[in-house]
Amino acid sequence: MFEQSKLMTTNYLLEKGLDVESLRRKVIANNIANVDVPHFRRSEVNFESELKRVIMDREEKENKLPALMTDGRHIPFFVSRDVTSVRPRIRLDYDTVARNDGNNVDAEKEMVDAAKNLMRYNAFTTSLNHNFRMLKLAMRP
Repeated sequence: MFEQSKLMTTNYLLEKGLDVESLRRKVIANNIANVDVPHFRRSEVNFESELKRVIMDREEKENKLPALMTDGRHIPFFVSRDVTSVRPRIRLDYDTVARNDGNNVDAEKEMVDAAKNLMRYNAFTTSLNHNFRMLKLAMRP
């Protein structure tokens, strides 16, 4: 019961957020390191949009029509997913315009992204520390 509480779900999401921000930091560092490599395509981490989709699907589950499945081979209309099933994905960016050498890394954008990443990481750490302090306070005799 306690593991399914909102506090534990929040803690899980904060821990997952820290993992994602660490991965994002590595991807940003890789992009910056390859700023002068010809034909290099920048990468980015996609996590928040997938998490938002899972949360929105869970909220809209009540509005979904049930599907009558008379055979085990039928494809269900709606498959609910848990937030623990969401994984970060590294995506190559083919949308931005490349320079003449085929590289599409913008060093200024990567530095701004690195600063945003650091701020998000610090915010997640602060929130997680606050939640642990609240747990410690609640468990005190």
